[in-house]
Amino acid sequence: MSDRTPLILAIDEGTSNAKAVLVNQSGQVVARASRPLSLTHPQPGFSEQDPEAIWAATLASIEECLGQVARPIDAVAISNQRESVLAWSRQTGAALAPCISWQCRRSLPLCRELHAQGHEAGVLAKTGLTLDPMFSAGKMRWLLDHLPDGHARAAAGEICLGTMDSWLLWKLSGGQTFATDPSNAARTQLYNLHSGDWDNELLALFGIPRQALAKILPSAGWFADTVALGRLPAQVPVLSMIGDSHAALYGQGGFLPGRVKATLGTGSSLMTPMAGPLASAHGLSTTLAWHDGTAPTFAMEGNIVHTGAAVQWAANLLAGAEPLDALAEQAAALPDNGGVYFVPALSGLGAPHWQAQARGVICGLTEASSRAHIMRASLESIGYQIRDVFEAMEQDIGEPLKELWVDGGATRNRWLMQFLADLLQRPVIRSLSPEVSALGAAHLAGKALDLWADAQALLELERPRERFEPDAQRLLHGQYEAWQLALRRALVA
Repeated sequence: MSDRTPLILAIDEGTSNAKAVLVNQSGQVVARASRPLSLTHPQPGFSEQDPEAIWAATLASIEECLGQVARPIDAVAISNQRESVLAWSRQTGAALAPCISWQCRRSLPLCRELHAQGHEAGVLAKTGLTLDPMFSAGKMRWLLDHLPDGHARAAAGEICLGTMDSWLLWKLSGGQTFATDPSNAARTQLYNLHSGDWDNELLALFGIPRQALAKILPSAGWFADTVALGRLPAQVPVLSMIGDSHAALYGQGGFLPGRVKATLGTGSSLMTPMAGPLASAHGLSTTLAWHDGTAPTFAMEGNIVHTGAAVQWAANLLAGAEPLDALAEQAAALPDNGGVYFVPALSGLGAPHWQAQARGVICGLTEASSRAHIMRASLESIGYQIRDVFEAMEQDIGEPLKELWVDGGATRNRWLMQFLADLLQRPVIRSLSPEVSALGAAHLAGKALDLWADAQALLELERPRERFEPDAQRLLHGQYEAWQLALRRALVA
């Protein structure tokens, strides 16, 4: 390998970890590092993170990753947790409040007010998103309402309101560039899918001044040059930014309609590309998947709020000192779930139900129930929620989906992968790369560098995968029907 084989530094900033990987022209990861992140809940329904801690973890990951390879890098790519919102001073760059997580429900009163005023249909038509606290606009409004003179300062351009990608870009560029990409902008509920820009009526509806928002640039292309930060040298171009779920679809090679992937992380996202912004009639979102510098690609998506987070919550509840993997093994060893079901509506339910008032339910307990049954129920809840979205997606598309591509931390559980294949009665194709989102961002940056001639060249990159075939003798209709009964209990809790 030539010493000048191009290398791309891909930053993947998620809810639980900040990662940095180096990707070469063959699409291989040649170095990696990560740092854990914490999420706090100061009161019920509130979820937030420390922006400076996120930046420190990101810097530490970059430093360790670059220390593993004594070669220059050619570009930086960013993949990030979506919908989370920060406010910082344009003058000093200091964060003005905690980062409000995508999971946070503090903007629920505003969403309910706008719904009562009859704005739901108009917002949905422009953004493809239902009025729900997950999305960024309500969080931005909450910040301005609670910062001293927030609205006036934002209108004067003193406050930056941005998603995580724009915060990282600001830091990497030394405060020189305030920008975002369409995939992140499309999750704010302020971006018009049809015009491809911030929408004046939506800005007025949520009370967000345009002066406080980032400029929108294509997902692949020049955003800024870095300043010197430890081992990261100055003048390295940032050539892609994209939301993590969108990046995972791109990294999986899901460029064409009919391909559907599920990213299983703290929450989960099922996404399938579309030629245009088709409206969902079954509780899914329409979004912009990416803009590669030539044209936008749209997508249909179903967001599940609690999957990996629900399993971790159950593990902490059951035995905080015992490793989660040990509990998961005990759950998998059971012959069945013992009739126990867990609906992890710990902060409401996302797609396809969109019930912010729903609350978590564990039902079917008997004297024979054990902690292994509750852990089994938490793992099974991932599969049930994915099937809810998978079937809604098939109804919207109007034809069966042939298979499901999966990535993310929970996919390491082979028992869960087989359960999901049996539940869907479709093959489940597991990515064996733990950095699919980072790879997707790197592939976009590589496109900007002309490392790959076209989509076919990207598809030909090696992607290690494992296939789980459904057992046709193991139909789980009865269990899925019992899940739906438990779900109804959560909706009225």
